[in-house]
Amino acid sequence: MPKLELGPAGFLPPSAASMGIFQPVKGSDKAALVEGEHVDQEKAYEISAEKLLTRRNPTLFPGPMLVWGWTEETRHKATLALDLVKEVPGMNIIPMPDYRPIYPKIDPEAVINPCHPNLTIQHNKIHVCALIGVHCHFANITLKMIRANTNCYTQAWCAYDGHEDALLSLRDFDSEKIGKVKDAIIRLKKGGLTPWAETSEGKEELEEIKARKIERAKATKENAQLFMHELEEGLDENAE
Repeated sequence: MPKLELGPAGFLPPSAASMGIFQPVKGSDKAALVEGEHVDQEKAYEISAEKLLTRRNPTLFPGPMLVWGWTEETRHKATLALDLVKEVPGMNIIPMPDYRPIYPKIDPEAVINPCHPNLTIQHNKIHVCALIGVHCHFANITLKMIRANTNCYTQAWCAYDGHEDALLSLRDFDSEKIGKVKDAIIRLKKGGLTPWAETSEGKEELEEIKARKIERAKATKENAQLFMHELEEGLDENAE
């Protein structure tokens, strides 16, 4: 049986589909995909939670379908996602609000670059991430690039069919399934699992990240330029 290995997989790794890895059929007994293997969804929730809690710098990457709050359901789903993040000590959120290239420079701690997502992963030393609300065609590209160039354990929380190029894929991901992953996180913590953020290594790194953010915010404030010019008046619609 083919298995999807944790990267970095090389400059141009084969797609999971070309390796014979495909998404499970909707409604099947094993409707989740973990490292190329069809597994029971309950097992996938546990693995998802365990990876988020124990791997370095867990990060949620919400895409436009979640960030922009198109509908009341979307806003509800975003609230639940924020509640889940609060249950993972040290978990960060880096949005992908737009797919257009950002030139000449992006802030990899503020947004994930859709054209070079591996750079955001590498800059922040992210070893586990979850994509949610990212359109499927961009999620496919993003997951392949991350697997090619990093050792990040990717999770695709997809509202549709899921993504075989993720190390862990949950399909038809709705509000109920967000709650399932959150419940698994709480259960593992109560069971005695030590989150990465609570290890000595994690605490030290998180302090460094906090200090860097404070310094960056200070520099941004100091370099801010106030607009001191007179505003141009708009055109008078009655003027000739």
